[in-house]
Amino acid sequence: MSNHFSTHRPPFDAVIQDIVDYVMKAEPPTPLAHETARLCLLDTLGCGLEALEYPACTKLLGPVVPGTVVPHGAKVPGTSYQLDPVQAAFNLGVMIRWLDFNDTWLAAEWGHPSDNLGGILATADWLSRTAVAAGKSPLTMRSVLTAMVRAHEIQGCLALENSFNRVGLDHVILVKVATTAVVAHMLGLSREEIMNAVSLAWVDGQSLRTYRHAPNTGSRKSWAAGDATARGVRLALIARTGEMGYPSALTAKTWGFYDVSFKGKPFQFQRPYGSYVMENVLFKISFPAEFHSQTAVEAAMSLHGELARRGKSTADIARISIRTHEACIRIIDKKGPLANPADRDHCIQYMVAVPLLFGRLTAADYEDRVASDPRIDELREKTVCVEDPAFTRDYHDPEKRSIANGLTVTLKDGTTLPEVVVEYPVGHKRRRTEGIPLLEAKFRRNLERRFAEKQRDRILALSLDAHRLDETPVHEYVDAFVA
Repeated sequence: MSNHFSTHRPPFDAVIQDIVDYVMKAEPPTPLAHETARLCLLDTLGCGLEALEYPACTKLLGPVVPGTVVPHGAKVPGTSYQLDPVQAAFNLGVMIRWLDFNDTWLAAEWGHPSDNLGGILATADWLSRTAVAAGKSPLTMRSVLTAMVRAHEIQGCLALENSFNRVGLDHVILVKVATTAVVAHMLGLSREEIMNAVSLAWVDGQSLRTYRHAPNTGSRKSWAAGDATARGVRLALIARTGEMGYPSALTAKTWGFYDVSFKGKPFQFQRPYGSYVMENVLFKISFPAEFHSQTAVEAAMSLHGELARRGKSTADIARISIRTHEACIRIIDKKGPLANPADRDHCIQYMVAVPLLFGRLTAADYEDRVASDPRIDELREKTVCVEDPAFTRDYHDPEKRSIANGLTVTLKDGTTLPEVVVEYPVGHKRRRTEGIPLLEAKFRRNLERRFAEKQRDRILALSLDAHRLDETPVHEYVDAFVA
């Protein structure tokens, strides 16, 4: 018995065509999306600067061959590195994601759309420096913000109805696809060439979620997005050489992505591509914590104060109940030993225990020095998560997109403290007015970690003036961040 496959080469899959037509023909971002992209740029770069304080991150940075400097290459903010765009994208992508503190998108799939900035900014910087060296005009930061909106939209719309984690794939696949598409467009590729590039991203090997889940949770989850955005740049450059694409990369029977990796199901879409994702993206402003726990951490901070007002401490706690949504339980409800910081920042019990104890949750609180405090594990053992179906419905409702958690603390004397419920974290669109000053303050703090006052002032002058930022050449903006 033999199988007969048609050798007729089909047109490109509709999903691929839709992505490419969006990046090539999209209307300019809405004013809200454009302004949110500016805030996202500041926040994302700030997260990268903070990550430079952690040797586990910085050991991965720099050129592949030590000492290599690429003439007219992309510079890596916060460092002195000047690299080819692929390696620069990896460097910046690793920095951005290391502390789990950049933006978030939650849907059937979740992820962090600003991970794409690694590839976008590195490519734009390299193209600008190369253009100036050839006597041509550089790209401006407006083009970077526009590319950010489009990358957010591609990643986010694919995530709305399609759960990659349920088939064991990591969400960074969407970073690779989005980066490939927008970078290919930035490189000036034709429609056919961009379709070739995007098809290469779909047929590429995809990351398993192994490194995000017990018993294998580890630090690759902090550099996987850097790897994905760098790979997107690489695939776009390969397509620029004229390398062929694979039209039915998704739909080919037996060999396509749907049959091999998605249990034979085609993608579903809730809405056409526009500016929706950037307009509704979630910022992590207060806590470097997996986003499903953000409201729980905020509630725990409130209960820390309530315990103090009552003259009590965590030693008086008998039980902690977390009323939550299904995704939270599936991803970060975790019992047993936690092996490393990457394990701890994906454990809701840990992320609640620390603020109850100390009235804070910082990136340093995931390190061994803090984690060795036995009181943290004692509180984790007393903590249970229970799904509230209403919270789960509101989590998926496109008009609400809540990330609700409710904490109830019962004391050893039998007293039950009033439940503290937080539906929307401070980084949510519904709390944007409250969040923007805090986001800008976070950016200022992160600049202070790396730069002297004069350099900080220059960066702030460029970054906080929206019109001036739009018109600034990309390489000049990146130069402001060189250490």
